Amino acid sequence: MAVGITRDRSLSRRLFLRGVGASVGLPPLVAMFNANGTAYAAPAGEAGKAIPTRFVLWFNGNGIVERYWIPAETGTDFVLTPCLAPLAPFRNDIHIVTGLDNPAARLPGPGNDHHRSMSALMTGTQFTGRGAGGASIDQVVAAKVGGDTRFRSLEAGVSQESFGESVQRNMSWAGFDRALPPEMLPHKLFDRLFGMRDLGWVNRKKSVLDAVQEDAATLRKALGRGDRARLEEHLASVRDVERAIASLPPEYRRLDPPDFDGDMKDWPRIAKLQSELLTHAFLSGQTRVASYMLTKCQGLSRFPWLGYTAARHHDYTHRDGKAPGADGPDGQRIMRDICRWHVEEFAWLLGRLKATPEGDGTLLDRTTLVYVHEHAEANDHKNNGLSVIVAGHAGNLLTGRHTRTTGTIGDLYRAVANKAMNADLKSFPISSRELPDLFA
Repeated sequence: MAVGITRDRSLSRRLFLRGVGASVGLPPLVAMFNANGTAYAAPAGEAGKAIPTRFVLWFNGNGIVERYWIPAETGTDFVLTPCLAPLAPFRNDIHIVTGLDNPAARLPGPGNDHHRSMSALMTGTQFTGRGAGGASIDQVVAAKVGGDTRFRSLEAGVSQESFGESVQRNMSWAGFDRALPPEMLPHKLFDRLFGMRDLGWVNRKKSVLDAVQEDAATLRKALGRGDRARLEEHLASVRDVERAIASLPPEYRRLDPPDFDGDMKDWPRIAKLQSELLTHAFLSGQTRVASYMLTKCQGLSRFPWLGYTAARHHDYTHRDGKAPGADGPDGQRIMRDICRWHVEEFAWLLGRLKATPEGDGTLLDRTTLVYVHEHAEANDHKNNGLSVIVAGHAGNLLTGRHTRTTGTIGDLYRAVANKAMNADLKSFPISSRELPDLFA
């Protein structure tokens, strides 16, 4: 049996329910923490280990429409713009940062503005002609803090379109030209987190929970009433995700071929499943670092759920009327709606993290998320004046405010890495300091 209860009835944070081919991590139970819920429980006479913090790097492509995205006001009295409106319930969980520079994107070299901006945004280095010139910030942080978890990092994605070069299709980089592709199929991400049999999860005849029933029954007997309820809620949540993935149409279980010209799947449905799986990975302690690629760099998605299928995302970013039947202002309003959908999906993940208790707080209290695009104003391919959302409360992030700054994206990354993740990051390309005024 994998379950083991110590004499003082505290539980190991690393405990998993296990069965043949399956492994289900536990949620944060009261029995795992000290009396105050501020640290993990420890044997008598020993100090409990601090509850870890997490980092999410979130990306969607093509930039923004600044007039609909950037608040006019700074400080705590800013007004949420049309694109940021979905963040209203999380106003006190976010810090809007604008004016950031991405100087490596302007260095001479191969590729177009998207290639150069994407490599610089993620890694602070030049596009090599094939990929990024160094490790991305999520991997730099993972190298510092990810060694004690099952997965040093997780890379998730949503839109499958495969237009362009490797640097347009990937956001995480282990090093020079070494892409870490996002897992875009919920079926496969589920398998990574919960285990799989030889034929794969999609061919299972029973739930993954069937394989861990014996361990779960043993654990229930050792838990108090509150923790038993939390365990049941957790297992029910896993089963709900399992059912949701199983209900996807058959074509959602495979990647589209490179020459596919549709990209018309229900991406909001996939995005929420990927966010749900990422939440499970955090709450069961399987990783501390994740990247989330909602859409691609220079993305060509269509948006049937918004009613925009006449043209692709990149077409709408420009004011030259490429979108059939749309003049410049109409195209900008379409971009406003597309950007708002991006923010809706980000807000959905914030909501899941905030609704998940952990110790004396929630997952969002110990997570910092950084939301970036490869460009500022999409039409102009701007790589200075970038607009970023930093969210969560790890490291005492100052929230409920909008700050205009003159720092670089690398300065922001260093502040998050060191204040929120205690990564002791001494340097990062294009950074000369930690960005001030982000953390208390």
